[in-house]
Amino acid sequence: MTERRFTEAEVAAIFERAAQSQQTTPHPLPPGEGMTLADLQEIGREVGIPGELVARAAKSLDEGGREASRRFLGLPLGVGRTIDLDRRLSDDEWDRLVVDLRETFDARGTVRSEGSFRQWTNGNLQALLEPTARGHRVRLRTLNGSSRSLMTMGLGMLGISAVFLVSSTVAGAQGNPTAVAGLLSTIGLSMLGLGAVRLPSWARLRRAQMEGVAARLARAAQLLPPEAPSGGQA
Repeated sequence: MTERRFTEAEVAAIFERAAQSQQTTPHPLPPGEGMTLADLQEIGREVGIPGELVARAAKSLDEGGREASRRFLGLPLGVGRTIDLDRRLSDDEWDRLVVDLRETFDARGTVRSEGSFRQWTNGNLQALLEPTARGHRVRLRTLNGSSRSLMTMGLGMLGISAVFLVSSTVAGAQGNPTAVAGLLSTIGLSMLGLGAVRLPSWARLRRAQMEGVAARLARAAQLLPPEAPSGGQA
């Protein structure tokens, strides 16, 4: 099995958690490379952080899941988080996860099951439960559809404005084509700005909500009694 390698961002997060009040600046990593847990523990020992603290911080990072994002014009149009569990969720745990999702996102949503796959969806907001070799994987993802529509229409209006101005100039149209093109551009920029301005705060909120769901999943696993079965029917 290939040993887990941590990216530069994950390295920084691990040392931040392991050191807590201490400040550690890991060496930058070349693109496409990473560090193993043993590498991190060696660096930790050099700066006085016990290896078990580094391992615990790395485990907590994995429990929090891997963040994903989808960008449009450099803005966070979609956010997501993938949480790999080393066990299978029981039926009761899935039900409690659905309750948590409804409370966290203030949405009732719809639950569906297809064989060993389960999902909870509310519009563009989705929570997918998938089987893996070691247990279950939870995928949380969402997309800001209204902002995408506004920004797409805004870009379309800007394109129409440019085409109108060029074609009117070439054809020698009467009137004031520049004023019409300016009006279309203003409308397009307004729609583009309206769609863009809400995205950063929306993405921060959704990331925080997904992090909370992941943290509660990890905490629930730690509270399971040793004699309890680790999974149920998918």
